Amino acid sequence: MTATSPPGETETAVPDRVVASHTALLAELAAADLEVDGSTRRRSEYSYDASNYRIPPLAVVFPRDADDVAATARLCHRHCVPIIARGGGTSMAGNAIGRGIVIDLSRHMRRVGALDAQRRVVTAEAGVILTELAAQVQARTDGRLTFAPDPSSASRATLGGAIGNDACGNHSVRHGRTSDHVESLDLVTADGLRLTATRTGLAATDPADAHAALRAHELSSAMRDLAARNLAILRTDLETIPRQVSGYHLAHLLPENGFDVARALVGSEGGCAIVVSATVRLVPAPTSQLLLCVGYRSIADAARDVPAILPFAPSAIEGIDGKIVTTMAARRGPDTVAGLPAGDAWLFIDLDEHSAAAQSEPDVRSVIARLRTELGEQGRMVDATVVDDLATRKSLWRVREDGAGLSARPAPDAGITAAGNGPLHESWPGWEDAAVAPERLADYLVDFEALLDEFGLTGVMYGHFGAGCMHVRITFDLRSADGRAIMREFCTAAARLVVAHGGSLSGEHGDGRARSELLPIMYSPEMLRAFDEFKRIWDRDGLLNPTAIVAPAPITADLALADVPNRPWAGSGGDSLDGFIHAVQGCIGVGRCRSSTGGVMCPSYRATRDEKDSTRGRARVLQDMVRTAPDLESGWRSTDVAEALDLCLSCKACSSDCPTGVDMASYKSEFLHHHYRGRVRPASHYSLGWMPMWLPMATATAPVINRALRAEPLRRLAARLGGIDRRRAMPAFATRRQVRSHLDALPAPRTGARSDTILVVDTFTRAFRPHVATATARLLGATGEQLGCRADVCCGLTWISTGQLTRARKTLARTAELLDDGTDRPIVVPEPSCAAALHKDLPELVDSPAARRVAARVFSVAAFVPRLLDAGYEPPALPESVTLQTHCHEYATFGAGTGTSALTRLGVEVHSADGCCGVAGNFGFESGHYEVSRAVAEQALAPALRTHPDRPVVTDGFSCAMSVDHLDATDPLVNATGIHLAELLAPAPDTHGGTR
Repeated sequence: MTATSPPGETETAVPDRVVASHTALLAELAAADLEVDGSTRRRSEYSYDASNYRIPPLAVVFPRDADDVAATARLCHRHCVPIIARGGGTSMAGNAIGRGIVIDLSRHMRRVGALDAQRRVVTAEAGVILTELAAQVQARTDGRLTFAPDPSSASRATLGGAIGNDACGNHSVRHGRTSDHVESLDLVTADGLRLTATRTGLAATDPADAHAALRAHELSSAMRDLAARNLAILRTDLETIPRQVSGYHLAHLLPENGFDVARALVGSEGGCAIVVSATVRLVPAPTSQLLLCVGYRSIADAARDVPAILPFAPSAIEGIDGKIVTTMAARRGPDTVAGLPAGDAWLFIDLDEHSAAAQSEPDVRSVIARLRTELGEQGRMVDATVVDDLATRKSLWRVREDGAGLSARPAPDAGITAAGNGPLHESWPGWEDAAVAPERLADYLVDFEALLDEFGLTGVMYGHFGAGCMHVRITFDLRSADGRAIMREFCTAAARLVVAHGGSLSGEHGDGRARSELLPIMYSPEMLRAFDEFKRIWDRDGLLNPTAIVAPAPITADLALADVPNRPWAGSGGDSLDGFIHAVQGCIGVGRCRSSTGGVMCPSYRATRDEKDSTRGRARVLQDMVRTAPDLESGWRSTDVAEALDLCLSCKACSSDCPTGVDMASYKSEFLHHHYRGRVRPASHYSLGWMPMWLPMATATAPVINRALRAEPLRRLAARLGGIDRRRAMPAFATRRQVRSHLDALPAPRTGARSDTILVVDTFTRAFRPHVATATARLLGATGEQLGCRADVCCGLTWISTGQLTRARKTLARTAELLDDGTDRPIVVPEPSCAAALHKDLPELVDSPAARRVAARVFSVAAFVPRLLDAGYEPPALPESVTLQTHCHEYATFGAGTGTSALTRLGVEVHSADGCCGVAGNFGFESGHYEVSRAVAEQALAPALRTHPDRPVVTDGFSCAMSVDHLDATDPLVNATGIHLAELLAPAPDTHGGTR
């Protein structure tokens, strides 16, 4: 192990003088007041991007501005240490990792500067997220303008990353590549000078900086000379198809292109200079978009219709295959793909007012009618659907946008075959970004599928069909030497194939580590020499993102799955891959957990903006644990992993929102289970984790406890002893009299009636909200069905969330035994987190037929309401609108729209506070979590309560209700109390205790 390696990692020995230089560099970076982190945990987080590769950096720097970037570059240059500029870390080609210093521009450099609506330009820092840039532009121009490039990763990819890769996006058929929108780039050179590249040249960013001005003159002269000596090949070999992204864009240096240095640097992958900000062009925002979904029998049939679609001037022509749709339906429910027409492959075609003008039609629907007729005459279309509903349109576009993640772990029935010894249902990048002319796409795909068959591989396909760019994830076996050899052989053959079709190895992801070695197949030796010279003009010492495009590493070097020890972390033995290893390797780095809008994942990252607190960051640290730990015990005792998991709220949103289905809450439980085995646990693991054991005693003495907790000294003492933040008020315990008055009248289960519904009164409802149990009973019995109730079982949730899995399994096994009554009667649980635990965690932790039978019967109240409505139930008068705080576990387990769909069906206008409430079970009460908990509440719930204090607030989750109560008590602008959905919908009790 070297001084610069994470624990357990074995690398080539680093000479002592190099170690000393690295140590000195880190000290100098810190002394320069730069935010630098060289911890093993941080290095693990930044050892990966969204590619197949893993390279631990020396450290990570988080610059606050361009001056910080320049200072970092000067110090790294002095010590001859490489620099890798990084944005959202979503690169699929390995462009954002490397040995040396990683500069994360996304943490602080996210500002959007001057906007000139008349000239249609805006200036923004390199770390701004693309969707945030577009949103700010639209807000500042009253919705008239936007930034066009919109790759599927736009909700977490940065402007600098889009420039580095020359990203395109779903609407590139109209708007082209990022390079088509760049006006100027503010740069930092390898040795820390500040330059600005424009459409006509290069100059010092500060005209008074004589050193920078001299460098700009030298670089300009060298680039002009390079272009003059290579006029012929720059004119004939570059920019031959819309998506020729591989290599450097040297054609922009030609005289007829005005010596466009800015656009020549786009796509250089941070290998020539570091982009710190950019001025980019804006485009009119569409005002009347409609989506036409067209189904086909095959992906090649879909591609063959593209030339017929292009004359209709669509803003998007995107394609997906059936494997992605099958996986989406399996992971998030069939409703997510219900809007698709019949077929086994689909095109998503966006048309708008520009399409109507291009076809001289009065409106978009007329254009669509003509296009459908045209496609019908072509004879390949199976079916087509016009999508004008905004929610359905958004849902279907998400299928396409999540293509990379969904295709990484396809559903078992998606029809893929494995290669070598790899797990059956996996696919990987490596050859995911080739592009040809759109008119040649179909023929290329036919030949490409034949090549896959020749190697015994399966490809999951999606992409920008209108621009001829095909994304595909392939069932490579990257864990075995034979599988890696097959990958190399296949990618080499695929490179020859795409070149034979006049195409490019990369269409928008860049070459990086995945394709740079293959560039000699695409380009002549003369062009490769020109690329090398261009790199050396800008970066003489080769310090900026080494191995990208020029001087490449082998495509099979530094693969993340190579040589990972297959140890029994999950207790499994044999030759098959350990289940825990396979689970944590499910994160492929697409980074949806780093988005700031849409879905719920990841609330802690949205609160801190720190990679450490993202689902991806945690997964990467876990991946390094199973890779580098000397043994199992050392791995489970990892302080790096413990630190990474500390702010995980165990909300389970990632299990639904993550395209690959990463379930960090389950991984955290498993880790804590082993981490504290035989050791003293944090106090909150006893006070909150063991709540089901002591709550009955609290009920018996509730009046005394409630009075005691209202006394400040006693409350503070209880909080300190229990590991609870003193700023959190403990909820009032229901008294024994209250519990009896609500629960004693509930009927016990009847064993003979198969039409009965079973109401399970969970621990939280019994101890804190027994009135919710009676409201739920009235609701469930309102249709005349016989109801049986029981309050003698527990879901084990508090033991699960604190990683006390031995106790959790015992509790759940008993629960399964008691509830498995030989019927298929639905089981309804008022507390959605308990319902989710019984539905999902029970069969995962207890491997028995009884557990699986019981889990399949469990519903939350919101998930069960549609059955009541189908049976004819009509609730009492309801409010016109409500604020709905969906519980995260219910969201993840029963569906994102569970509560919304039930209320909408009843005519209630639902304003959903999309996001975690911040309390999240024990998390928000635990010491050290209060600030993050409040910040999470501020993402959606708190603003909703302040903006509309008059709306009823539906909070089925006890944690959600506690969050509302806390905001009500601490925020003068909040005046709210949560109400359970059952209380809102249930008929009022009659004077005899029944319903009326």
